[in-house]
Amino acid sequence: MRQGDRVTVLAPHAAGLAAGWEAGGVEVATFRYAPEAAEVLGYGRSLAADVRVRRGAALVAPLYAAAARRAVARQLRRRRFDLVHAHWIVPNGVAAAAAAGPRGGRTAPLAIGLHGSDVFLAERRGARRLVRWTLARTSVLTASSPELADRVCALGFPAARSKVIPYGVDVARFSPDPQRRRLWRERLGIGDGAPVLLGVGRMVEKKGFGVLAAALPALLAALPELQVVLAGGGDLLPELTAATAPWRARVHLPGPVLRDTLPDLYRAADLFVLPAMHDEGGNVDGLPNVILEAMASGLPVVASGISGIPLAVEDGASGLLVPERDGAALGAALLRLLKDRQAARRMGERGRRKAEAELTWDAIAARHREAYELALAGRGGGRAE
Repeated sequence: MRQGDRVTVLAPHAAGLAAGWEAGGVEVATFRYAPEAAEVLGYGRSLAADVRVRRGAALVAPLYAAAARRAVARQLRRRRFDLVHAHWIVPNGVAAAAAAGPRGGRTAPLAIGLHGSDVFLAERRGARRLVRWTLARTSVLTASSPELADRVCALGFPAARSKVIPYGVDVARFSPDPQRRRLWRERLGIGDGAPVLLGVGRMVEKKGFGVLAAALPALLAALPELQVVLAGGGDLLPELTAATAPWRARVHLPGPVLRDTLPDLYRAADLFVLPAMHDEGGNVDGLPNVILEAMASGLPVVASGISGIPLAVEDGASGLLVPERDGAALGAALLRLLKDRQAARRMGERGRRKAEAELTWDAIAARHREAYELALAGRGGGRAE
């Protein structure tokens, strides 16, 4: 749409969603795959703590796959599309490849976007054969990190036809605004002058909040005025709540934050942290959106230097990158920037400039168009060994 294209988004139905709507010139259509009470796939609900498929999700997965295939085929019959971009190779890429017809005889080339948990599922022994079949019918891969692209190419896809494209961020919506800095501070009972360390994300193992919790006692002791806000819901929220209970007056867990109020939460903070990591099954995020939102909001970022995070955070320039699972290095990096407000401010300003120059949705849309042009030029699938 940002490049003048006509876009239709096909998404699974969930409670509260209409059958279809239009937003910003983009047509959105949903498809049903089970009675509403059993529609439990997608929207962050398929995996328990992001390490295993929920029992309910596993039971309904065949229904989802069949319905998704029919929905894609219905769209292809309804209108001539130049390209189909399926996000998440499992299950959506598989369904889109099946809908396109046998032997790659599709009406439009297929692109597949990789995001993290889908790669974790694609590497499972029981899924690899089907994934290789799908890759043989895929014209181009887009991935939010080099690691995700490499892991799927290792399953049988030409590296030359994979493109690493970071996510984008709305730099108008997520932006510094000193006039709104007090809104969340007042809600949480935090004074104007107290330094605030902010983490945002689902409470699952791969976000690394457990590593942060272990580093907090020393950090809170070194900085008596420090306040910590860890926002988000998830399966591990009760565990994190218990781990931080001794510092409840200084560690705030507001739970899930409404999208409309999230920009003001960033504005209330002085430093952003996300110690992401590979979980016990090798699952990892590509590039967490919250890092881009923090950068656009003018916050310096302390994060793990893994997956797609270095695509956004320049170590020593817009933040500090530390080894994953290294609580000592994480605590030292946080302490350094919380003590040196001037350096932290400079890093935050540089992160904001990078977001404005390289990570706007217009810039990211242009990079996707380049990938689409590669697919259109080839109009064929990859080759899986």
